[in-house]
Amino acid sequence: MPPKKPAPRSDELFRSQLDNMIDMGHALVKLARLIDWSRFDEAFGRFYHEKGRPGLSTRLMAGLHLLKHMEGLSDEAVCARWVENPYFQYFCGEQYFRHKLPLDRSSMTRWRGRIGADKLELLLAETLRIAMETQAMPPQACERVTVDTTVQTKAVAHPTDSHLLMRGIEWLNRLARKHGLKLRQSFLRVGRQARRDVSRLIHGRGHKQAMRWVRRLRTWLGRLDRDIGRKIAGNEELEAAFALARERVAKILTQKPDSTDKLYALHAPEVECIAKGKARTRYEFGVKTSIAVTNARTAGGQFIVGMQALPGNPYDGHTLSGQIEQVERLTGITVARAYVDRGYKGHKHGGKAKVYIAHTRGIASPTIKRELRRRNAIEPIIGHAKSDGLMERNHLAGTAGDAINAILVAAGHNLRLLVAWLTLLLRVLLTACLPAAPRKMVPA
Repeated sequence: MPPKKPAPRSDELFRSQLDNMIDMGHALVKLARLIDWSRFDEAFGRFYHEKGRPGLSTRLMAGLHLLKHMEGLSDEAVCARWVENPYFQYFCGEQYFRHKLPLDRSSMTRWRGRIGADKLELLLAETLRIAMETQAMPPQACERVTVDTTVQTKAVAHPTDSHLLMRGIEWLNRLARKHGLKLRQSFLRVGRQARRDVSRLIHGRGHKQAMRWVRRLRTWLGRLDRDIGRKIAGNEELEAAFALARERVAKILTQKPDSTDKLYALHAPEVECIAKGKARTRYEFGVKTSIAVTNARTAGGQFIVGMQALPGNPYDGHTLSGQIEQVERLTGITVARAYVDRGYKGHKHGGKAKVYIAHTRGIASPTIKRELRRRNAIEPIIGHAKSDGLMERNHLAGTAGDAINAILVAAGHNLRLLVAWLTLLLRVLLTACLPAAPRKMVPA
């Protein structure tokens, strides 16, 4: 059921309103007043059923997600901060200070899963609208963008053979205990010892002995899987309960070093191995993500004008058209020039935007040369999205979680820039309003 407006309570006469407790000149308060919250109500209203329990306020849920990615917090941390921070509560639409959270943390998971990545793009579009309205970013800046790709790493352990095989043994044993299945042998004790020996020997002179332990782990996992298969044969309920685990275990047992479409995490089969040529990180495990930022220097900083997850590890050049379309959809401004690195050679972009590749010879225009040199400025933006945002370790499940996290990370980055910009404007305004200091008289 769609959210209802909160009815006034009888004890509100003796409660202090938030606007009497906080500084109304705070940047977060000003930002809350600039956001068009009714825009979210209209866009997300169709996801609620007409019958049933009334849903949570759209402003509350959207505000919690914006605050979460602006501060780089988890769902649990942002909910804990909301209870003790009156500015967070005012940002989410509360009129009076609340001592208890009006929702369960899992409501955030269900809400963003219901809305989806396509509709959550509205949050990013709203941050760009505010940036233009406050003159932190002129609309002309969206005509020239820099596009690049990076890896949105997943919150998974480094995938080694011994780790995956041991996780498969533990998963099957956990399901067997849950359904009361008596196993011939659990292999938990010997499996843990074997994994410890592998980690101790694999990088030293005992590499051959470590590989023997890995082969034993694979043998034990195969025995355990076959034992379970024999004991659940003919029982449709148990076969359905073990189907997912046995399917992924079978994939682990059959994959080889030269296999394509490997499984790198039992709980996250969508994880891909991506090599970006970094000296410090040879391989990264997650999903490729495209990011577009303004090329020009703006007063409020470089804003992210587009971001999207790219499952399947596609070639960079094949993703350029889709990224430019997203920028134009979010900003409502046609992109005139796009600056990319040499990984986009052969992009075959057929749109109106002219694409300029780094280290291209024969460019006579000094403006294009200057803007090509500005292309490298996208790298620190990616670094801030990973270190200050939640792009370094994505905890959201599935390919849908990858797409949702990418959009919200971009919105959180823009909000950090907007808060800094509004704080600067307030400081300049206060400085201009203060009386000038009296001049000291110097004796003749």
